[in-house]
This record gives sequence, structure tokens and C-alpha cells, in this order.
Amino acid sequence: MAKESGRKLIASNKKARHDFLIEDTVEAGLVLTGTEVKSLRMGRASLVDGYATDYNGELWLEGVHIPEYLQGNWTNHAARRRRKLLLHRHELDKLVAKANQSGHTIVPLSLYFKDGRVKVEIALAKGKKEHDKRQALREKQDAREVQKALSAHLRQHS
Repeated sequence: MAKESGRKLIASNKKARHDFLIEDTVEAGLVLTGTEVKSLRMGRASLVDGYATDYNGELWLEGVHIPEYLQGNWTNHAARRRRKLLLHRHELDKLVAKANQSGHTIVPLSLYFKDGRVKVEIALAKGKKEHDKRQALREKQDAREVQKALSAHLRQHS
């Protein structure tokens, strides 16, 4: 089998970008079992409820749902088990120190294959208040309306 190259997206977490203000992003490796990788190759995963926690000086990804592999047997994995994140020590220390500040958390943004290996993009994020979310939606809507008006104006004059 030929070695994979490039980046293939498995899952992204749009809810995290809506609910949180993203301050910093880091790419991390993930410790997985064989059936988890096979399930991911089928493009099945959900990052919606995922978050990362510090446990004994290591960073663990929790709440991420990777469904059981359909052709798996008794060696199949638990769908929502804890998964260890692989980071350099200085990256881990920096993220944990910032995450311990009030209102900060570490959330997964996307899960993808990079040169045949599963990677997760994690972000240091600060929770948005409800009025911040409404403001962001309003700005997005305004930008869409401006773009629509501009394209209509250009069509009239061409």
C-alpha cells in the first residue's frame, strides 16, 4: 500500500468556533487503538462535546466520540474513552498554564489525517457570553448583506 501524503479532514468542530473565542491553536498527535483508526478512516467522528484536561502532567482528550468499528470484534474500543494527546513538553506546559486562568479551556477544533497519521488541532479558548454570540452572528449577517449588495451593484453597472 502506498504511503499517504497530504491532509484529509475527518471531522471539524464548528460549535467550538461559535461558542468560544479562539486565542491559540496547536497541532497534537493522538494515541489511538487500531479499531479507532479504522473507524476514522471511514470518516466517522464527532468533536462537539470534546475538551482536553490536564491529568498527572499529561493532556487528555475527553468527550470525543469515535464510534465502534463495524467489523471489529471483542477488541473493539469504547466510543467515548479518554485519549492521550501527544505534545512537546513546552507546548503542553504553555497550554496548561493558560488554561488554568479563569474562563479558559482547551477544545478540539478539527481531526484529520496528516501523512497517514491522525492529528487533532486543539485550541486555547475563552467562553463567549450570549450577547457576544449574538454580536458575532449579527456581524456575519451584515457582512453577507454588504457582499450581496455589492455584487448586485456590480451586476447593474456591467
